[in-house]
Amino acid sequence: MDDVISRHSRLRKMGRASAVTATEPAWVFALKSLLHPIIAVGCLLACLAYWHQPLHGPNFLVAVLAFLATAELLDIVQPYRRAGRRTSVHALMSILLRWMLVLGFIWALLHLSRLSNLFQFRVLGSWALVTPVALWLGDGAARRLLMRQGTSASGIRKAVIIGLTEPGLLLEERLNRDHSLRMHVAGFFEDRHVDRLPAEGVQRILGRQCELPEFVRQNDINVAYVTLPMTRNPRVLELLEALRDSTISIYFVPNLFAFELVQARFDVIGGMPVVAVCESPFFGASGIAKRLFDIIIASVLVLLSAPLLLGIAAAVWLSSPGPILFKQRRYGLDGREIRVCKFRSMNVTEDGCTSYEQVTRGDCRVTPFGAWLRRMSLDELPQLFNVLAGSLSMVGPRPHAIAVNEQYRKLIPGYMLRHKIKPGLTGWAQINGYRGGDDLESMRMRVEFDIDYLRNWSLALDLSIIFRTAIIVWKDTRAY
Repeated sequence: MDDVISRHSRLRKMGRASAVTATEPAWVFALKSLLHPIIAVGCLLACLAYWHQPLHGPNFLVAVLAFLATAELLDIVQPYRRAGRRTSVHALMSILLRWMLVLGFIWALLHLSRLSNLFQFRVLGSWALVTPVALWLGDGAARRLLMRQGTSASGIRKAVIIGLTEPGLLLEERLNRDHSLRMHVAGFFEDRHVDRLPAEGVQRILGRQCELPEFVRQNDINVAYVTLPMTRNPRVLELLEALRDSTISIYFVPNLFAFELVQARFDVIGGMPVVAVCESPFFGASGIAKRLFDIIIASVLVLLSAPLLLGIAAAVWLSSPGPILFKQRRYGLDGREIRVCKFRSMNVTEDGCTSYEQVTRGDCRVTPFGAWLRRMSLDELPQLFNVLAGSLSMVGPRPHAIAVNEQYRKLIPGYMLRHKIKPGLTGWAQINGYRGGDDLESMRMRVEFDIDYLRNWSLALDLSIIFRTAIIVWKDTRAY
């Protein structure tokens, strides 16, 4: 499990929010940030020209919306070392998913403003088809350009890291990996004894901190990264005072590994920098993207499964006395109580508020038809309407009965972190073998996978989980 929830991956996720840095040339900053919006608008202009349509009026509005939506919903360009087939296909899938959300966002605005009838379908249709291919090709070309630019010897800046610490080693790895930063790490400066230092970085020590100012002057060092604690420690104050007589840029690198990071990110409140150590991944554009994804997938599934829903409802009504649907009380987003719908598969309808008895194999409470429903997970289908209503998501931590929550929140540290996002019909834990079971160890592993999902969420991951769920449902012998 350690490789699934590694500290290194947490730092990479945190770094995505700040992948454009002050150490980059202006043209690199512009390429990373503006490539996708410019390609989207450029493709629209090309389609308008091909179909002899003017840019002014409603077409200009679509161009502006496309620029803004693409800038928000598509990631900035990131360089990579090797453009393997797997990397290329993953990039294409990510672009397709996000482009569908961009189109959905623009079409919704046009429809609500009653402007959709002013556009020619052939223009928007051709634009919708051409743009993701252009985005994919442009993304790959830009990545390779950044890679070649980063390996060029000209304009390389020299850096040193003060403090041979875990954040310092990870910072060195990141600076060396992202060639577009054009940064060469000369080494580390450290005062502590070798026995107290990570063994993998000892050979990179250049000297003690008191020797740093002279080293900076003699070797034309441009940047210093300080990984020591940001306190009024005399060592830090003396270091800053000694470096004032130089033009070197100085950055502090906070050590956040003392915390269990969940969607950590930097922000500024009234000019004061703050660090979010535990936060939901769904805010701003990500929240809109997640909600649009849920609405689109749930709507399609409801339409496709409508005959099945009606057939199951009739079979439940005819097979045993009781209601067709029943609602259970669960914990939802931020621990607020929600009610989820299910087809009745048992001869009892416990709401799980004060007590909850886990269903076991051969449980006498389960009806014959209900056993088949539970085996195929079809009793969960009405929860698609919970998704459309907004209390559930397609993918997320599975909601537990309130009584189960109250039991395990006292036994498992960080249990309630899984409620930082909406619960889902399926989740990362379920496709990794933790679909059922209410023993402490199974629940602990389920919570770890749920928190790992929070740290590493992406639309591509959601789509992968949905596909894998559809495959697992047909062969899972642990459902009963």
